[in-house]
Amino acid sequence: MARDLIEISEAAGVRYLHFASSWVQGAMRIRSPNALELSYTREMMAGLLLRESPWPREALLIGLGAGSQAKFLYHQLPATKITVVEIDPQVEIVARLHFNLPDDPRRLRVLIDDGAEHMLAGSSRYDCILVDGFDKNARAGVLDTLPFYQACRSRLSDSGLLAVNLLGRERGFQASAERIDAAFDGRALVFPSCDSGNTVALAAAGDRVDLGFDELIARAHQCRKDTGLNLLPTIARLQIARRSEGDRLHL
Repeated sequence: MARDLIEISEAAGVRYLHFASSWVQGAMRIRSPNALELSYTREMMAGLLLRESPWPREALLIGLGAGSQAKFLYHQLPATKITVVEIDPQVEIVARLHFNLPDDPRRLRVLIDDGAEHMLAGSSRYDCILVDGFDKNARAGVLDTLPFYQACRSRLSDSGLLAVNLLGRERGFQASAERIDAAFDGRALVFPSCDSGNTVALAAAGDRVDLGFDELIARAHQCRKDTGLNLLPTIARLQIARRSEGDRLHL
């Protein structure tokens, strides 16, 4: 799904990426170019609380956008190798010219390819898969199908986690969540919708997640110390979305 028109705007010190509409596809605070500006991009990093460091060793991103998550992983998790699959070569050019995407193919590879075809045809395994791909009309297409989510599960390592950006206020959102749940045999949860309407779904493969919320809080403090990313608000939202017994999170 190639983009018809890519637009850049700026307001209050933040640069935004749009695909031929006012809908924001990515953002960068100019004074903090490597931080995660949008709340849903921070929430998609919840796996940093659920798996022990160093994690992830291998990360796959479907959809580049402004490159926010790729930049965060690159700068804050130096042991992580990152592969990004982006269908539109113009998006990569814009991310490099306007959003400070690093040029280091040893650690950060950008593949111009169809994300669904890449998942269905390949065999490489990843500890973390982040899916954030939409066309200009906010449609995910094949990236929101049961076979695609099943392919994601098959490509995850024993410590693998999948995070998907869903547009929670759009028609069909519940069906999307159910497809993810089915692909992962119920090992999935959905966060409450953000103010922007974005909703993050999280799913686990391989090793079970069984953590007390006190341990999650300790990990969030360490994550903030190590990377500057504050995931304490995410813990409160995990408690709302949780699959838990008592004070423990199970996934």
